[in-house]
Amino acid sequence: MTRRTARRAATLRSSRRVRPRSVRRAGVAVAGTLAAALALAACGSGADAGDGGPLKAAGCPKQPVTHWAQPSPGGGPHKVATAMGEVTVPAAPKRVVVLDTAELDSALTLGVKPVGATRSDVDTGFLDYLPKDDTAGIKDVGRIGAPNLEAVAALEPDLILTNKVRDGRSYRQLTRIAPTVMTETTGYPWKQNFATHAAALGRIPQARKVVAGYETHVRQVTAALGGPAKAKALRTNVVRFVEGADTRVYGCRSYIGTVLDDLGTGPTDVVNGAEDGLMTELSAEQMHRADADAVFYASYGSPEKSKEAQVTSGPLWKNLRAVKNGRSFRVDDQLWIQGIGYTAADKILDEVRERLAKR
Repeated sequence: MTRRTARRAATLRSSRRVRPRSVRRAGVAVAGTLAAALALAACGSGADAGDGGPLKAAGCPKQPVTHWAQPSPGGGPHKVATAMGEVTVPAAPKRVVVLDTAELDSALTLGVKPVGATRSDVDTGFLDYLPKDDTAGIKDVGRIGAPNLEAVAALEPDLILTNKVRDGRSYRQLTRIAPTVMTETTGYPWKQNFATHAAALGRIPQARKVVAGYETHVRQVTAALGGPAKAKALRTNVVRFVEGADTRVYGCRSYIGTVLDDLGTGPTDVVNGAEDGLMTELSAEQMHRADADAVFYASYGSPEKSKEAQVTSGPLWKNLRAVKNGRSFRVDDQLWIQGIGYTAADKILDEVRERLAKR
């Protein structure tokens, strides 16, 4: 694994797991206690503190084009291009095990109920945005990134879907259980990953219909926001409070960043220079930098332990233009950050329309 891949793996793992404050944000120091930081910020910091100064858009690159495999012509076993090379899979897998949230979203979106799946770090097991009827009966095979291989094998799967970031080290063991289709990573390349999942599941025609429906949905929500020009002028930041870590603002190369980019809107330049384009981390006294025309925020962990409650009740947060204008919205972390796929994306689009279209 290269140093770049290792850094990306660590960052993606942290997007769902609570971990201690790391020293990887060299050069950013926390000045005093949270209360002192909020009091200092309340004294005023000019245009950056939400007094109506200009907002600058992030320099987001164009999203990559999705490449689709050709459906298997004979209806038999076929090869799928994966991050580990070509893998031969059954024509229509019947017993699928998925080892991450994106793979679970893809399978259910395409009408395939896995026999087993890993769970995220949530009390309810599988993510709450997924319909309970769809996840009922799926066997829990351990936590994401640490599946119980014996439990996986006991299900006698004929296909395993995962990615190298989570399970690259276990690839050989997984292939001894069943054909294993791995994408390189998760998150940002979710659209291409969905196409790979569809090829593995033998559901490419169905997947193309899903994508077409999503694109229609995007156009409808964009129109509700006032059209492409108004949507493009709208700056939206997604803020995540995390227990044991600094607050995150998600960038252009994050899952949620791509969904908002599809609407034409996107983050402010606070995310410029983010490592791998994923996110910028802000300490308490820097929270004014998260300001935007609209701010969506969520917490990983309890609002108290993640510092959400303290920050959002303090003067620094209340001085943001988004808050002053009634455009700060608390959203579900499981849906907006942890859930990665077209089912999640469609639900997010509905929430954006509900909260911004009439404001």
